[in-house]
Amino acid sequence: MIGGRAPGGREPYLSARVLNALLREDYGGLAGRVTRSKDGVALLLPGGRRVRLTPGSLFQDFVVAPEEALRLEEVLSALRQISDPADAAGVEAFTRECHEALRALGLHDARRDEVLARLGGDSLIARPDHGSRTDTRPDHGSLLPGHDAPSAGRTRGRLGAVRYETLAASVDHPVYPTARCRAGLSDEELTAYAPEFAPVFALRWAAVPRERAAGAAMPFAPDFPAAGLPRELAGTHVLFPVHPLTVPEVERIPWAIMGSEPYLEVRPTLSMRTVVIDPATHLKLPLATSTLGLRNRRSIRPDTLADGARAERLLREMPDPGVLLADEQTYGHAGHEYLGWLVRRLPPGEIVTVAALPAPLPGGGLVVEEIAGRWYGGDVTRLLTDYLRLLSGFHVRLFVRYGTALEAHQQNLSLVLGDGPARLLVKDNDGLLTSPDRLRAAGLAVPGFTDARMLTDDPHALADVFVTITLHLAAAAVTFGALPSPQASRLVRDALREALAEYGDDPMARLLRARTLDAARLVGKSMITAGTLVDKARTGARDVNKFYGTSGPNYLRQPPQALQNVIMRRTP
Repeated sequence: MIGGRAPGGREPYLSARVLNALLREDYGGLAGRVTRSKDGVALLLPGGRRVRLTPGSLFQDFVVAPEEALRLEEVLSALRQISDPADAAGVEAFTRECHEALRALGLHDARRDEVLARLGGDSLIARPDHGSRTDTRPDHGSLLPGHDAPSAGRTRGRLGAVRYETLAASVDHPVYPTARCRAGLSDEELTAYAPEFAPVFALRWAAVPRERAAGAAMPFAPDFPAAGLPRELAGTHVLFPVHPLTVPEVERIPWAIMGSEPYLEVRPTLSMRTVVIDPATHLKLPLATSTLGLRNRRSIRPDTLADGARAERLLREMPDPGVLLADEQTYGHAGHEYLGWLVRRLPPGEIVTVAALPAPLPGGGLVVEEIAGRWYGGDVTRLLTDYLRLLSGFHVRLFVRYGTALEAHQQNLSLVLGDGPARLLVKDNDGLLTSPDRLRAAGLAVPGFTDARMLTDDPHALADVFVTITLHLAAAAVTFGALPSPQASRLVRDALREALAEYGDDPMARLLRARTLDAARLVGKSMITAGTLVDKARTGARDVNKFYGTSGPNYLRQPPQALQNVIMRRTP
């Protein structure tokens, strides 16, 4: 939905999102059950129920009509009946995912007033506090020893970024219906660690034999006694930060010694496994859960840390004056998916995650309106126009000149505001896809990525990433969530057209124009199918995050007239 509470309650809202996703991905031939008659368009469920559909979606032709009060079990029963027997395990996993998402929605609603009260106050605008404490009181922030306290204005802008991460977490994923699910976590764990609850907690620390540790030295490690470990281990071991949720997994590693004392207070960002240490520093840690599908595990494969650093260095060879890259060159691992870390250093300025722009504010209005009021004289359209020009200009240039596409969705992009024009901040580049041939033609060396899936000379594979990530998630979901549909369509279309015009008849520009501005339909990802329902051996997906097969209307050519229940749920 676009504003207010979910119509008819949490269960009908989630049930409609799940059925919409199954219909969009045509799982089990569900699209073949769509009927058209004098009474309108409907979907006939296997049990006989006729579910009325309505046009107006951003990413698919028809969605469940707002007045339909679906029960989750109805949808899941239909899923079981249309599924292939080979998918039985995936169907049951997705059933659990749906129930966990419903439980998380209920928990969020139950804690809504408490969280909003804190967001409406100054509790997330942390006071300078030198030193690292182990308590988890939510009215205290923390700065690392030796870090200078920012000025009052800079403190509000930089630490207020945590507030925007929390607000962004109140907006559901534009496409994936059960994104609230973090597989296997209890209510207590969600409220203690998930960003939508604005928690504060302290990290745990594990001693790892020095010979197993690779990469940089951890810059924020305490001494061993402060982590609850014997001082004499310092001669043979090094300390690794561990997210509290990952402690049980680390305790199972025979050569790792888990410390008993928490140290270093942090707050979660929207990604949950990345936490805020101080205004200029984030820390990415493995989590023992999955999000956006059973196969999207939140652990960290050691190779991805080095590949992400290689991708960042590659992007620094393609500089853009309007784009900043987070520094992600400092990392360490112990050759294990639950023992690794990455320090992300951020540039100066007020940083606002793009995912937060369409999020509602506690007192009414949207984040984009608050930001526009502070930096653009209240002109939301001008702010979004600047953002879309930065976004399109950068990504079109990468695509055309360098054969490169980024998995930089709205969570991995931020606006940096301060002196001078707004700039775009890009982070988390280990999902990059690039063409060796195009890089060589541009005079750049091909990085030695460990993950061969990051390399392709297929321009259509690059275009798939551009459309599904840059266009759908980073541009359309944000803009259509903040502005009326016709205006949003025009802004996104004009920014893309302007960026492509610079490259005229370049073959890569022609291809991207054909796949976006001139396309009858736009490609989509089959996220549930690849992420949970169907085993990779059957889908053939090399990467579950790059599995396509769906398509939707081209909202750049024909903007939807209504976006009632398909993009996001705003809860504040």
